Amino acid sequence: MPTSHIAVYPGSFDPPTYGHLDVIERGRRIFDRIVVGVGRNPEKATLFTGEERIAMLQTLTDELCRREPDAAPVEVLGYEGLTVDFAKSAHATVLLRGIRNLSDLQYEVQQAVTNRELAALETAFVVAGQSFAYTSSALIKQITAMGDDLSVLTSMCPPMVIEQLKAKKAQNPALLRSLRS
Repeated sequence: MPTSHIAVYPGSFDPPTYGHLDVIERGRRIFDRIVVGVGRNPEKATLFTGEERIAMLQTLTDELCRREPDAAPVEVLGYEGLTVDFAKSAHATVLLRGIRNLSDLQYEVQQAVTNRELAALETAFVVAGQSFAYTSSALIKQITAMGDDLSVLTSMCPPMVIEQLKAKKAQNPALLRSLRS
């Protein structure tokens, strides 16, 4: 039996949202350590590079850890390949997943059963707070691509992320338009 309960919270985090941070913050009160796994999904086009996403999450999770120093530590790592392989390499006992709605639940339960059957890895679900139920990285990217005033994102993303979105939009507006689909 493991003496330490390590949870891997995997995702693309493109970009990180307050919903992601909520899952991390609540996971820190349940597990002994959280490993945020910034993955690369070959089926998804990303706005930010893996290094940029890792850097943003590291800054944001460092801030969480400073605000609540008695909760579990957080480590942010990038990975490629299967999430279960990454979780095993991190000595995780569980995958941590956020659930926003019923369609998330349906997909996540299917993934959880597969991960348990193939890799003997359990999944713990954290239900999103009401204010995060409709926040998604895809929606944030769409608003960034099509909107002029990114201050509308203040309820969805930390200020640092909004600044990074503004910079990305200024650098390459065509890139954002290509991510809308």
